Amino acid sequence: MKYVLTYRASPDVAQKAPLHAAAHRAHWQEYLAAGTLLMVGPFEDPREGAMGVFTTREAAEDFAARDPFVLHGVAEEWHVRGWHEALVPS
Repeated sequence: MKYVLTYRASPDVAQKAPLHAAAHRAHWQEYLAAGTLLMVGPFEDPREGAMGVFTTREAAEDFAARDPFVLHGVAEEWHVRGWHEALVPS
């Protein structure tokens, strides 16, 4: 089981995100180094939000609660969902 964190971007994400990008990057790098973050990034259109995949629900919730993007209103809403990953042979 993995845990997917999704964010809803604020309407002014293009203006706010650059102001907090360095702190946000440092934040996700901590979880990556700890092995609890597997991947993270915005959707093709950043106004549609972003997502991250975590190894535990606790890591995903802690990440969102302390993320500079959440704390400074770049992301207005977040949700964590359990995900049963499946690998499909090519």
